[in-house]
Amino acid sequence: MNKMTVRDIDTSGKKVLVRVDFNVPLDEKTGEITDDSRIRANLPTIKYLVARGAKVILLSHFGRPKGKVVDIMRLAIAARRLAHLLEQPVGTTVDCIGPEVERQVDGLKSGDVLLLENLRFHFGEEAGDTFFAQALACLGDIFVNDAFGTSHRAHASIVGIAKHLPAVAGLLLEKEVDTLGSILKDPIHPFVSMLGGAKISDKIALLANIMGKVDALLISGGMAAIFLKANSCEVGRSLVEDDMLGNVARLIEKAKKENVRLLLPVDVMVADELNDRAETGIVPVKSISGNQRIVDMGPQTLNSFSRELHGSRTVFWNGPVGVYEIPQFARGTQEMAKLVAGLKAVTIIGGGSTADAVNEMGLTGDMTFVSTGGGASLEFLSGEILPGVAALRDKSP
Repeated sequence: MNKMTVRDIDTSGKKVLVRVDFNVPLDEKTGEITDDSRIRANLPTIKYLVARGAKVILLSHFGRPKGKVVDIMRLAIAARRLAHLLEQPVGTTVDCIGPEVERQVDGLKSGDVLLLENLRFHFGEEAGDTFFAQALACLGDIFVNDAFGTSHRAHASIVGIAKHLPAVAGLLLEKEVDTLGSILKDPIHPFVSMLGGAKISDKIALLANIMGKVDALLISGGMAAIFLKANSCEVGRSLVEDDMLGNVARLIEKAKKENVRLLLPVDVMVADELNDRAETGIVPVKSISGNQRIVDMGPQTLNSFSRELHGSRTVFWNGPVGVYEIPQFARGTQEMAKLVAGLKAVTIIGGGSTADAVNEMGLTGDMTFVSTGGGASLEFLSGEILPGVAALRDKSP
C-alpha cells in the first residue's frame, strides 16, 4: 500500500484518534454481542498504539440511529468487550464531541484507551459535515483510519477528520488493501471467484473488473437467476433485475472472449415461498416452474463447483449461494464454506453476509483472510478509489 501507516509516524504521548468499526451484531433478546470479530479485527492497531504510549481515542458508529440518541445503540457494550480483550480498562463518554468529552480526553495518560459515544447520534457524521469533523479533529493530534468496512463512505469521521490532522492507515486497513489488492495485481493461478448474493447490480462493476484476471467464475445465489434468464431459462418468481439483462449478456460474451470458465447452476433448490414452512424441491435449471423461486444450489451444482475449486490456487468468495438467513435454504452456503476452508489455496472471503456465515460456522481461522468490508470490498475490487483510503497521507517516493 502506498499510504502511510501507524508504523510511519511517532505516536508516543500523542492523542491518537482511531476510526474503528464496532458495529457488532447483538442478540435481540439478551442484548449481548453475538459476534465480536469486528472488535477483534482492530486489536492489532489498538495494542500497537497502547504499547507505544499513545493516548488512544476510538471512534465508531453503531446501527442506524439517524442522528438521534438511541439508548440500545450506545457503545458501552462494545467498550466492555474491548476491555476484556485488551485486559485493561476502556473508558466511555456520553457523547463524541463537546466540552465534557474534551475534558475526558485531556485527562488521558499514555497507554489509556477511551471509546467515544456513537458517531451516528449526530446527523453530521453521515452528512460529512465540516463542523462536526472539526469538532472531532480537535480531540486529537493524529488520525488513524482502521475502519476499512466504512472507508467507501465520505463520512465526517472517515474523510473529514483527515483534512485537519495527519492521517494514516491502521494495521487492519493496511492488511485489507494489501490482501484485496494482491488478487487484482498478482493472484496465484488458477484464480477462481465465486459470487453469490441477491442482486447483480451490486456486483456488475466487480465482475467487469476481474473478468480478465480470473480463470473461472462461479455464479450462484439469487444473482444466478439473471444469468440463467439471459441463457433463456425460466426462473419463475426469482428476483431478476431486468434492467441488468443487457449487462449480464455482455459479461457472458466477455467471459467467452477472455477464455474465462463461467459456471452457472445446473440444478437448484426451489421453493414456493421464502420462509421455513415453504415446500421445496431440487430441479434442473431447465425445469423451474413459474410459481417457484431459486433458494439454494442443488447437489449437481455443488459437485461441479467443488471440482473447479479443488483445482484452484486462489479463491475469492463474496455472496451466499442461497437464502442463507433461512436455515432450510442454508445447506449450500454451509457446504461451500466447509469446502473453501479445506482448500490448499489462498482463500479470501469478501466480507458482508459471507463473512457472517463463515464466522458463525467457526471457519474464520481456516481461511487465509476474511475481509471486514462488504460494500467496501466490492467497491475496492471494482477498481473504485475508496474516499477513506484516498484521504490518507501518501508514502514518500
